[in-house]
Amino acid sequence: MNYPEDHIQIQVARVLDLSGLRWCHVPNEGQRNIVTGARLKKKGLKRGVPDVLIFNPNPHGVGLAIELKAGKKKPTPEQSEWIAELYKLGWSTAICNTVDAAIDMIALHYPEKIKR
Repeated sequence: MNYPEDHIQIQVARVLDLSGLRWCHVPNEGQRNIVTGARLKKKGLKRGVPDVLIFNPNPHGVGLAIELKAGKKKPTPEQSEWIAELYKLGWSTAICNTVDAAIDMIALHYPEKIKR
C-alpha cells in the first residue's frame, strides 16, 4: 500500500533528527485491533494529536506542532481541535501538505537549526 503522509513524515523526521531539536511523532495513525486500541487508550493515547511536536521554544511560541496532510486532505475535527488548543496554550501550530512546507515552517521557527 502507498501511504503519502508516511513519506512526508519520514523526510521531515530525517531533517529534525539532524537538527538537534527535541521532538517526537505520536503514532496515532493506522488500524489496530480492538484490544490494542483499548490498551493504548487506557495508557493515554489521544485522537488527533499533531504528527510532529517540537518542544524547543521559539520566537513565536513555546513549541511547534505540525499536522501533516498529503495532497488536498484536510485535518479531522479532532486534529483541528488539538491545533486550536495548542495555539491557545502558546504553541506555534501549522498544517502542512508537503515536505517543503513542513521544513519551511520549521526553518521559520528555528532558523538557527534549519538552513533553507
